[in-house]
Amino acid sequence: MAYTFSTVTASNGVKLYSIKTSPKNITIKSIGASSVVGQTAYGVNGGYFYDGTLLQIAVNNNVAVAPNGSENAKYARGTLVWDDQSGAFSVQVVRKMSEIQVANKSNYWAQGGISMMLKSSESAWKTQAAAENIQNPDGAANRTALVYNNANNIWLIVTDSKPTAAAFRTAIKEKIGSGTLVDGIFLDGSGSSQYKVAESSYGGSDAKPRLVYQMVALKS
Repeated sequence: MAYTFSTVTASNGVKLYSIKTSPKNITIKSIGASSVVGQTAYGVNGGYFYDGTLLQIAVNNNVAVAPNGSENAKYARGTLVWDDQSGAFSVQVVRKMSEIQVANKSNYWAQGGISMMLKSSESAWKTQAAAENIQNPDGAANRTALVYNNANNIWLIVTDSKPTAAAFRTAIKEKIGSGTLVDGIFLDGSGSSQYKVAESSYGGSDAKPRLVYQMVALKS
């Protein structure tokens, strides 16, 4: 399998389960009324949803993976984009799939979330995250994120430590990428935070795995 799984704990006590891979090994996947741990594919949960409807961009090659997956509902939000033709990641704050800027619309993937602004100050990213309507930033909640570095590696990260969004972001900056991280996005959290790889899996904090409808999956 073309990934590396690791478990680390930051100095603030936040435990991170991380899946490191190549953007070429990622596909955005609709999983219907299911859970990440119920899939044969490996990966983590995707963006927000409501009553089975996706509320965030979830796109492969300019095709939404499910109805409503072509837009970030109500808000322009941080959307992680892999432009395969250019060989470049970006976080683009957009409302609709049509606003995404890439070299070739038939050769990219995009996942909507909330901007992490890893190179920015605490106040700057908190202001931007609030503008994007981040959910429960200051509460105790499990969380999921995607981050990338200057060598075009991507990490799919889940915590079950129930940190604030700020504490999760701080832990990622400390423990992931050895100082090479560029940017990333928060995904859905709380009971939706789930991951699965061969070495380990986590079905979330609910009594049974929550149905999450969409995931960021590994091809291999």
